Amino acid sequence: MSRPGGGADRGESVDGSHTGDPRTPRTGIAEGRQDPDGLPVLGNALSLVRDPRAFYEEMSEYGDVVSYSIPRLQFCTVLHPGLVERVLLTDNEAFGKYGFEELGGEFASEGLLLTEGEQWRRQRTTIQNAFTMDRVRGYGDAMVDYTERLVADWEDGETVRIDEAFSRLTLQVLAHSLFDIDLGTEAALVREFATTANDRGSLDGVSTFLPTWVPTPENRRYRRVLSEFRAFVEELMLLLTATDEDGTPMSDVELRDQMATFLFAGHETTSLALTFTLLEVTKHDHVRERLDEEYERVLGGAAPEPTQIPQLAYTDQAVQESLRLYPPAFIIFRETREDVALGGYRIPEGTKVTLPQFHIHTDERWYDDPLRFDPDRWTDGFEEALPDYAYFPFGGGPRHCIGMRFAMLELQTVLPTLLQQVEFELLSDPDPELDMAITMRPAEAVRMRVRKR
Repeated sequence: MSRPGGGADRGESVDGSHTGDPRTPRTGIAEGRQDPDGLPVLGNALSLVRDPRAFYEEMSEYGDVVSYSIPRLQFCTVLHPGLVERVLLTDNEAFGKYGFEELGGEFASEGLLLTEGEQWRRQRTTIQNAFTMDRVRGYGDAMVDYTERLVADWEDGETVRIDEAFSRLTLQVLAHSLFDIDLGTEAALVREFATTANDRGSLDGVSTFLPTWVPTPENRRYRRVLSEFRAFVEELMLLLTATDEDGTPMSDVELRDQMATFLFAGHETTSLALTFTLLEVTKHDHVRERLDEEYERVLGGAAPEPTQIPQLAYTDQAVQESLRLYPPAFIIFRETREDVALGGYRIPEGTKVTLPQFHIHTDERWYDDPLRFDPDRWTDGFEEALPDYAYFPFGGGPRHCIGMRFAMLELQTVLPTLLQQVEFELLSDPDPELDMAITMRPAEAVRMRVRKR
């Protein structure tokens, strides 16, 4: 059994508010506070780079609101669901979007992911039309079609690099569903940009902490591929138009950055979720057996239709558990727009705030045996008792992931379509090292042998 809401400790209430721990004063997050020591200039960067999971475990020993620094930047991490809810929902106006502008992060700055205020609200309202429940259900046929094409292309007994195969698949589905286009050979450029952006943002690389104008090999490659990617997206723009609710068209830069955002983020995160879910399913025979039983009972060998997805309860549990352990967008970033009181501390204006899903999702205060893959933990009773924002793979509040319904439908459609037709034998490390960059991804290729059923 798993225990949601396993009780508060470290001097905080259930909602994360401070209750008087004498080690941690109420005023000033950096004033008299026993936060982790850092090195001159480098701050806490070396500890973060060496082992991000261990770094956040160390942060948690100091409480649920902890400050740290990397070169030229001051950060604060928030580790309690009640406080995450305040940042993303209750007090969201006090926390702006942070896109690493100081480090030269100019990718899609006019897109939905990074815009603010009225510009963001206008864009969100316009784009939301593509993600209504009826529209999303209409994408189900394409999800099945492209998955079956993928299976048909595999030779029986072939060794397949699953992470690359899913990247191609999810990009095809997204381009067809949202833009009604076939990327053809240009899909390779989109995937190259995703790889390059992640390499540039990996915590293992020096370039992560440097502006893009510094001529490191990673930065030079990133700027070259970004330029090619933008030029490609600008060509695609000729095929599309977008207007807001009063008929006003988006600017060319806004439209370019919207398309770039969705082409990158819309396929990258879902392909990683598919990779990690299939990885865990192949490692756990009893999970595979339960899924097979569900598919035989509900689908009878046929591909799932959108109306059948709610009946695939165990599939949903397996996907939720995978997203808990491996949230593709594994940390949410914000920046305080004003001095903010949070959890008994004052966070100064301009502080960068991190909300690490990957850590909160594996906090033993909320989950028993938190590092174990266990779809059975997702019972109705467990979810009802789990604190809000102890699980938030798609973010939360007004800026929650606009593509959440699309992603969940794709995950719950592709998985049964694949598993009813193919047996997978894992050939790679069953527990690959994780590369934490823009997304959380396996540090090594994930290879499997496919056998047609």
